[in-house]
Amino acid sequence: MKQIILGTAGHIDHGKTSLIKAVTGIDTDRLKEEKLRGITIELGFASMDLPGGQHIGIVDVPGHEKFVKHMVAGATGIDIVTLVIAADEGVMPQTREHMEICSLLGLKHGFVALTKIDLVDQEWLELVLDDIKEFLRGTFLEDSPIVPVSSTTGKGIPEFIRTLDELSALIPVRTSTGLFRLPVDRVFSMKGFGTVITGTLISGSIHVGDTVMIYPSGITSKVRGIQVHNQSLNVAEAGMRTAINFQGLEKSSVARGEVLSTPNDLRPSFMIDVLVNYLGSNNKSAKNRMRIRFHTGTSEVLGILILLEKEELLPGETTLAQIRLDSPVAAVKDDKFVIRSYSPIRTIGGGHILNPIPRKHKRFKPEVIKLLKGIVDNIPEEIISSHADDSGYAGVSFADLKIMTNLPEKQLDNSIQGLLSKKTIVCFDRENRIYIHNNGIEKLEKETLDYLSNYHKSNPLKAGMSKEELRSKFPFALGTKLFSLILNRMIKDKVIVQEENSVRLSSHTVSLKVDQADIRTKMLDAYLKSGLTPPYFKELSGLLDVDSKQAKDVLMLLVDEGFLLKVKENLYFHAEAVNELKKRLIDYLKSHEEITTPQFKEMALVSRKYLIPLIEYFDSTNITLRVGDSRKLRNR
Repeated sequence: MKQIILGTAGHIDHGKTSLIKAVTGIDTDRLKEEKLRGITIELGFASMDLPGGQHIGIVDVPGHEKFVKHMVAGATGIDIVTLVIAADEGVMPQTREHMEICSLLGLKHGFVALTKIDLVDQEWLELVLDDIKEFLRGTFLEDSPIVPVSSTTGKGIPEFIRTLDELSALIPVRTSTGLFRLPVDRVFSMKGFGTVITGTLISGSIHVGDTVMIYPSGITSKVRGIQVHNQSLNVAEAGMRTAINFQGLEKSSVARGEVLSTPNDLRPSFMIDVLVNYLGSNNKSAKNRMRIRFHTGTSEVLGILILLEKEELLPGETTLAQIRLDSPVAAVKDDKFVIRSYSPIRTIGGGHILNPIPRKHKRFKPEVIKLLKGIVDNIPEEIISSHADDSGYAGVSFADLKIMTNLPEKQLDNSIQGLLSKKTIVCFDRENRIYIHNNGIEKLEKETLDYLSNYHKSNPLKAGMSKEELRSKFPFALGTKLFSLILNRMIKDKVIVQEENSVRLSSHTVSLKVDQADIRTKMLDAYLKSGLTPPYFKELSGLLDVDSKQAKDVLMLLVDEGFLLKVKENLYFHAEAVNELKKRLIDYLKSHEEITTPQFKEMALVSRKYLIPLIEYFDSTNITLRVGDSRKLRNR
């Protein structure tokens, strides 16, 4: 069976609550103050069975201007609105504001209940009907029925129920797939049940035993029980007025405006990109950084309106904007919202969310305007591609794309696979499903080429640049996985070559100038002749009478080529001398199992100046293992 929610709207004291009681037998005014004052302050709830067998939930909203924020909260998730207008007063200020709110929230189905007809004569009734038809012209209720009723006499109530039954048959069935979300509109405690949260389940489904997260607080709890219209169920689906009680959850830890969803599926944000419609009924333009009250779901949060493409917004205009909030909200793309002025408080506009987790934008940036207009106009694949391109080196995850596109998971996955096959985007983190646009890949490859090219120019005698040094050139947002992907792609394309822990351009070769070749010959000869008692490098550059920088470059080249070994800072040996000593050391240890420092000194025939660095070198290269005052051969 379809899940349908009826909501009321209309001016204070026009008989919304009395009408619901006449239709259902349920008094939705439950608070003592509501009984005393005779007005609805909080949201009220009822349900009924229609003649066609359809069971519907009903949300009764306050009509007083002071409680419009409660009305907006109650309008979240409703399928049909009944605009209640009293025959003795006609269209009033809150009638107009509630109608504007319903339009801004994207409601498409509804009808008018003309109440209190027992208080007026037929002539007056005809005048009011004409006035209402004029008021509805150009709205989504323009061609909807107007049902005259009296909650006191019961006249018109059967026609009201029949109209509601006929309209319910036209409401499409909601899908229970997709992201589970329930905006909280009421929190209370019940003896024996603990904390109970109610709201209209706007998408997905929830089961008893499921773990749920409260956004934006991040608190988690397990579902203990579910009720829909006072009946206990094991599962609730999209469109149901749902009451959920939780295990061990304090009432004070949840408030109206928060959202229930599955853990880690939503992303609370202090910024929202929107397409905003500034109502034509406003009497002045909206300025940039205007202070506003932002309503989405059941939440009300203060914020400022940033106009991204205009200096000011005239009544009746629509524009791209970013709303920066005082407190975070958890929303998804295409969620409807309403904005109200800070003071005096009145509804001034609304629209739908383009990106619920954007970056902070600067105004009048062509690339930002292009991105957001693309989200408004483009197909899913283009929207995904745009988000991947905009995300830069950080990439965009599948989890974020779910709320940035509001697509069912299977459709989102199919769209991503299509973009991957076209190589429009690339997945660089399979575990977390994070994607980068090919434009970002090409930019990274170009920057890698530039870094290596500049390095080779500055260090012509070095075989390559260390991977860590190259990695440090990029922004912190460039993670290890993406860096490795770039290198592997460029190695596969034979653009660069990796040799152990260094990389170089495939075109790079070390070529010595005449004077450098002379230094190389002299230096290599000096180290070869000195054997196990070489001079420290500072001494050597002085002995050879060469420029120290040039000498250091040649020295590093000889190390890279493997002719010299660095044993400690500023101390280098010819590889032949060290390898010959290593062979003798290994043979000795195989025969004697261990060697002391004095015994090693007899073997090497060097002073302590060289003895300690050499034996520590063999320790560090896993030839020997120090045990007390002796060395043993490491297990190899």
